[in-house]
Amino acid sequence: MILARAVCLLLFLFLAACGKDAPWNKAQGHGGSQFVTGSIGEPSNLIPILASDSSSSDISGLVYNGLVRYDKNLKLKGDLAESWEVSPDGLQITFHLRRGVKWHDGHDFTSRDVLYTYRVTVDPKTPTAYAEDFKQVQSAQAPDTYTFRVTYAKPFAPALASWGMPILPAHLLEGKDITKSPLSRNPVGTGPYIFKEWVPGQRLVLEANPKYWEGAPHLARYVYRIIPDNSTMYMELKAGGVDMMGLSPVQYQRQTTSKEFLARFNKYRYPASAYTYLGYNLRLPMFQDVQVRRAITCAINKEEIIQGVLLGMGQIAHGPYKPGTWAYKAKVDNDPAYDPARAKALLQEAGYRMGAGGILEKDGKPLSFTIMTNQGNDQRLKCAQIIQMRLKKVGIDVKIRVMEWASFLTNFIDKGKFEAVLLGWTISQDPDLYDVWHSSKTGPKELNFIHYLNPELDRLIVKGRGTFDLAKRRDCYYQVQEILAKDQPYTFLYVPDALPAVTSRIKGIEPAPAGIMHNFIKWYVD
Repeated sequence: MILARAVCLLLFLFLAACGKDAPWNKAQGHGGSQFVTGSIGEPSNLIPILASDSSSSDISGLVYNGLVRYDKNLKLKGDLAESWEVSPDGLQITFHLRRGVKWHDGHDFTSRDVLYTYRVTVDPKTPTAYAEDFKQVQSAQAPDTYTFRVTYAKPFAPALASWGMPILPAHLLEGKDITKSPLSRNPVGTGPYIFKEWVPGQRLVLEANPKYWEGAPHLARYVYRIIPDNSTMYMELKAGGVDMMGLSPVQYQRQTTSKEFLARFNKYRYPASAYTYLGYNLRLPMFQDVQVRRAITCAINKEEIIQGVLLGMGQIAHGPYKPGTWAYKAKVDNDPAYDPARAKALLQEAGYRMGAGGILEKDGKPLSFTIMTNQGNDQRLKCAQIIQMRLKKVGIDVKIRVMEWASFLTNFIDKGKFEAVLLGWTISQDPDLYDVWHSSKTGPKELNFIHYLNPELDRLIVKGRGTFDLAKRRDCYYQVQEILAKDQPYTFLYVPDALPAVTSRIKGIEPAPAGIMHNFIKWYVD
């Protein structure tokens, strides 16, 4: 899920005054090889299976390894698995684990760790959103210290990719309640960086793992600063307080074009593996009428949002896939186009009539709801304001509520206490949608939090993950996109461009289909 930030005036004033003597510049040790990045959100939990926010994932991705990972061209390659074999029927995978890998506390990494990670993930007592892929495993075995084997009862297309899940240390967690483990704030992994400290509300610090199996990262320290406002972070970037941040469209196009800036920073632009959506709480009677949801989509001008909020740096989203990927359907016939007249007609058909004050009513109740979104993400707030304006023109009253991220998740999303949300998802490389869209994933802390239930969609999702035939999978996902477009449980809004800026003192960056972070351990200071 994607998050955001609020404006803290005092912090802004402090940071704006930092200039070249910013404390983080002074603190850069190891010959300047400290790397500082900024985030608007604070991680929630550093045990990867217990978190679903991108901030937690950012840190966990440097501390832990999976058995496999995607390379710069989005092809699977070995990580903690040196190699693997897939049986001819595709039902069994035998992983040969990398030898000599150490946990950060010095213990050997073995097949016991992989077996523990599998078992704790499928344990019903573990509150995780990631169990489903592992539940497809019929049996898991660790026949020797460096061999791990899984057998599936039936074909499961995402099987190999699912083992990109970070592997957890059995010697520290086995036999204990994982939800109460100190590793949630003091993780111990096998990855290229070792956890050093977490100062709540301020920063997390990692240090390079000198014994990492791929070789020690060139950048000695990784500092993840929590800066709850994008504008403040931009001031920090220019002041030298952070080395990298994702620019806003305004910053990218209008504030970073000077010779001075371009001499100090390199800018990158590519389609993000993410989309932004307006999601409806389908437990509420108001949103159970598909005509209402389709009317809302008809009333929203997505191109206006892309031009007004993203300054053109993004694409209209018609569904949950990234344009250009093999599962993406370029023309989704059922997706409603911008058509305010059609929106009004649909609302009439749904039984709404214009009431006093220009707001539609039905059974004496006005058509009114609140869009919740997270603090600090100016794009989402502007997007919500445009939607509010457009919906008012067809007789729908919209209020906007901006909330601190952690409270938003814990007190509202997890408890189903919302009407509509403006949020985003990252898009995984495998097109399987089970965790976000299957009807079985509507429980507490699970990802189908809007409570969308559709047996036909369930059938297609299960069918799509149940075959290795790419053409058959594509056909399933094409049908899935048409169903989602017809039902509009979300109004899919846009796929933004990623706009990172990195200080030019950092070398070794190789833009690729995977973005720029794929070879982070090879980045260095010139």
